[in-house]
Amino acid sequence: MAVSKKVAERIRTQLKRYQTVLADAKARDISESDTVTILVDMLADVFGYNKYTDVTKEFAIRGTYCDLAVKVGEDLRFLIEAKAINVELRDNHVKQAIDYAANHGIEWVVLTNGVTWQIYKVLFQQPIDKSLLLEWDVLNANPKDAKLLDCLGNLTNEGFTQSSMKVFYQQQQAVSRFTLVVCPL
Repeated sequence: MAVSKKVAERIRTQLKRYQTVLADAKARDISESDTVTILVDMLADVFGYNKYTDVTKEFAIRGTYCDLAVKVGEDLRFLIEAKAINVELRDNHVKQAIDYAANHGIEWVVLTNGVTWQIYKVLFQQPIDKSLLLEWDVLNANPKDAKLLDCLGNLTNEGFTQSSMKVFYQQQQAVSRFTLVVCPL
């Protein structure tokens, strides 16, 4: 997907700003709750979502709660499972995020501690499986990298559609069926 100049500029500018915010938060070892607050602001400032109408905290799924859900109108786009900023993302966190998405029938889920972002596609098969679509580190990302802008453009309010995400997923699968795709840093 080609990212418009306006969206690319917003991502570049805000990503650079959030690199500073996240570096400070990491140094202060902020809690999961405070990390979620930063993520909500990033969804608004970097990705173009309205944090009051498009982002839901503590999204209920079968008696449990996922940290964030991004929903525009009636379109539930993706879920976000957050961890405290200094928590290393592990397999049990991935399973938790995938379970939330699978239990609500959502195809896309993000696992993040604010610094590391992992975007997964849920594979609805027996058993439920997942595919890592991209992983990126905000602190080491180059805000001017065209490939990074393209990756992130798919998650923006302007760029996200179920079909654009499927095309992006298929493109990543075509590059390599057996290796994980890591978004350039």
